[in-house]
Amino acid sequence: MLPVALVLAALVAVGAARLGAAVIAEHRAQVAADAAALAGVRGGQVAAAELATANGARLLSFARVGADVVVVVARGEASATARASDGP
Repeated sequence: MLPVALVLAALVAVGAARLGAAVIAEHRAQVAADAAALAGVRGGQVAAAELATANGARLLSFARVGADVVVVVARGEASATARASDGP
C-alpha cells in the first residue's frame, strides 16, 4: 500500500509542477504583451516588436483600433493579447 501512495503522491507533485509552469508562462507572455502594447502607443509597431523581444517574446500581430493599440505576442508555448491607449 505504501508504494502505491508514493506513486500517487509523485504524480500529484508532477501535475502541480506542470500547472505552475503553465501559469508562469502565461503570466510572462501577458507581461510581454502589456509592455509591447504600451510601447506601440508611442512608437508604433517597431517599438512594440522591440519590447516584445526584450521580454523574450515575439510580436504576432499589431493593430491600431481608433486610439488604441492591440497586440498579440507569443512567448514559448503561451500567447497573450493586450490593449493600450494614449488617453483616459
